[in-house]
Amino acid sequence: MRKRLLSGIKEHMASPEVVEKLARTFSVLADRTRTRIILALSRSELCVLELSELLEMSHSAVSHQLRALKDLELVKCRRDGKKSFYSLIDEHIDNLFDEGLRHVTEKIKEKNR
Repeated sequence: MRKRLLSGIKEHMASPEVVEKLARTFSVLADRTRTRIILALSRSELCVLELSELLEMSHSAVSHQLRALKDLELVKCRRDGKKSFYSLIDEHIDNLFDEGLRHVTEKIKEKNR
């Protein structure tokens, strides 16, 4: 019975390539600054200057973090003249953060009861 269970699980395991990209994605998201950027972008498309003001960080520091998020295809960039506007690449990222935020918020509430 357990062999059949393990065989079924193994059949549905992600490929090594998918596992690697997923691990890299969560690793990049483990950074507080990048988490704050994702949370801000889940509310609205923003340019680097707006993100810099919102996060109280330098333009270059925000750009550096955006590059890491863009490299993993978590955010996308839209050019409008000289400005670059960033947004989440799709609803999956928003859903991932929404679920994580709900989970953490619930656990904090439970702990504080």
